[in-house]
Amino acid sequence: MIRPILRYPAPILHQKADDVPAVTPEVVTLLDDLVQTMHAASGVGLAAPQVGLSQRMFVIDLSVGRSPSDLIALVNPTFVRRDGMQLEEEGCLSVPGFHATVARPLHVVIRGLDRSGQERTIEAHGLLARALQHEMDHLDGILFIDRLKPVQRRLILRRIERLRKRGQW
Repeated sequence: MIRPILRYPAPILHQKADDVPAVTPEVVTLLDDLVQTMHAASGVGLAAPQVGLSQRMFVIDLSVGRSPSDLIALVNPTFVRRDGMQLEEEGCLSVPGFHATVARPLHVVIRGLDRSGQERTIEAHGLLARALQHEMDHLDGILFIDRLKPVQRRLILRRIERLRKRGQW
């Protein structure tokens, strides 16, 4: 099922998500919903808080649906290691139409549960590392705009406020 994606400043986007007690059939259904919603929006990642659910889970697919083996679904993920640094442009399905350069570690190792409830460790560099960190941020109530320099952030927030006043946000 395709779910509506919440936009900034929805309150749940700024809250730390709750741990998932167990990977149940309902959790697997939600992961499937996240995948369908992400693909419908042509996104590369989507976290449960973005569809209004305070649950620590996300999906990532850098192939945008073209390669099923590229799909990552993690429940209760945690960082094992982060190092290096990369500066690249990011966007977000909850802040559509806006992009900015964000500093993030170049290399990450993340551990979580897969859709079958088995522990999985992912080591990633570059774009996948960036995507994993972006989605992990969503689980902690952080949006990419929160990581920007104050001047950049204010500029984007002013533009969003103008769009809201015109009923376009």
